[in-house]
Amino acid sequence: MPPEHSAAPPTAQPASEPSSPPGPQTGSAPATGSTSGRAPATDPATGQARGQAPASGRRSRLLRRKPVERLIAEGGQGEGGALRRSLSMWQLTTISIGATLGTGIFVVLGEATPLAGPAVAISFVLAGLTALFSALSYAELAGSIPVSGSSYSYAYATMGELVAWICGWCLVLEYGISVAAVAVGWGQYLDELLAGTIGVTIPAAVSAPLGEGGFVNLPALAVILLAMVFLMGGAKESARINTTMVVIKIVTLLLFCGIGFFGIQAGNYAPLAPLGATGVSAAAATLFFSYIGFDAASTAGEEAKNPKRDLPRAIMLSLLIVTVLYCLVALVAVGAMPWQDFEGTDAALAQIMKDVTGIGLWSVVLAAGAVVAIASVVFAVLYGQTRILFAMSRDGLVPQVFAKVNQRTGTPRANTLLVSAFCGTLAATVPLGELANATSIGTLFAFALVNVAVIVLRRTRPTMNRTFRVALFPLTPLLGFGFCAWMMVSLPAVTWAVFGAWMTVGLACYFLYGIRHSRLTARLGADEAVAERANGERSG
Repeated sequence: MPPEHSAAPPTAQPASEPSSPPGPQTGSAPATGSTSGRAPATDPATGQARGQAPASGRRSRLLRRKPVERLIAEGGQGEGGALRRSLSMWQLTTISIGATLGTGIFVVLGEATPLAGPAVAISFVLAGLTALFSALSYAELAGSIPVSGSSYSYAYATMGELVAWICGWCLVLEYGISVAAVAVGWGQYLDELLAGTIGVTIPAAVSAPLGEGGFVNLPALAVILLAMVFLMGGAKESARINTTMVVIKIVTLLLFCGIGFFGIQAGNYAPLAPLGATGVSAAAATLFFSYIGFDAASTAGEEAKNPKRDLPRAIMLSLLIVTVLYCLVALVAVGAMPWQDFEGTDAALAQIMKDVTGIGLWSVVLAAGAVVAIASVVFAVLYGQTRILFAMSRDGLVPQVFAKVNQRTGTPRANTLLVSAFCGTLAATVPLGELANATSIGTLFAFALVNVAVIVLRRTRPTMNRTFRVALFPLTPLLGFGFCAWMMVSLPAVTWAVFGAWMTVGLACYFLYGIRHSRLTARLGADEAVAERANGERSG
């Protein structure tokens, strides 16, 4: 959540761009240029090879790439206003930590431990390793293409509009639905907190969706609406809230480790993997959901002070901090409580604190920390979703309302309102388990495309200036792609069925709306008209 913004610095656009780059309304392309000073193999205005006539037909439209120079030149530009740059490297890091740290430990740990047993810490390592390979690819692309669209924009620059749309649709699944899933878990800890402080619990009828003993999950809806209010109310306030919540959640988890250590029993670690490697793999696929926030920094590319330098650093630093804390807490948790007791427990850490100390106060303290921690995940991920839709709207692939920027706050307020309404509806009506699995597969698919995008951009733009380069190329992105594919295969068939239905709806939306309103497609049509007129003049 960006702090109070200042005007974008001159370095926000490439040196080769004109002083007044075209906004999203103009349909014109920026001047030809390259960040390396050498002529690119393709024309930045069209994305075609130099000297080649524009291709025709639907296939060319689907594969048409948006040039990197144009993506950067349009950075921050919205309908009626512009985003403002003011985020430092530390603020970008806290956005990623805020979007990541909390869910996997406070909520999904109760689902993953029955699958892996005491080896759930190994599952966290596997999920973190998968995230690391993709994080390296994200870091390179974020430093090269510092825009708000995250992997959607990276795919647009390397693999074309159709793949970009598919990636963007997966990001809606990753960000938008994960907000709902996290909000559902927040309600569990709020109930624990209320029971420990004032002795009341929220009735099941209004704290659980249909299928889980209730009718609607009002606490989950409430936390999303609260995050919406903060995001719409002002950038400066949003930044302060996010930083405060990140500090509280880290302190809470360290407190749990300090107290839970005294409850560890060596016998709880045996057998280490009661369900074998299959269980460890399945748990890792579920826990990968816990790492999706590290890429949140890339959604702030158009609001960072120095995105080319700070985005790669923020991504890697946040992933390191989160992985260490996850593994440490998991080791303490399974050592202090038998792994079989995690079944059906959404507030496992609070229960462990109570069992170890015999004092209800500590479980209340942990529940309070969890309420803050999970709320910060909702807050940060909701922010990321609005910025991704902002980029897609600027390209014309989703309605223009998502790109409207409030001039007073410098934020997309209408976008935030609509996204919050969508996520709130899901959180109030859909069970957590299905939401978490659906988010995992959407995330893995998007991450796989990012690894491919690094390889493609290295081949098509080898001389492009890169502030961060993936080591051991192309082995690292290939491993990242392979790990993502492996995790996807580990997910259950019902998750694949949900994903298939989601992608079918997404493709229908693209062919019914996106391709008809695409600004790049409009540019393509203009290029084809010019080429046809030129051919007519020559033949005449």
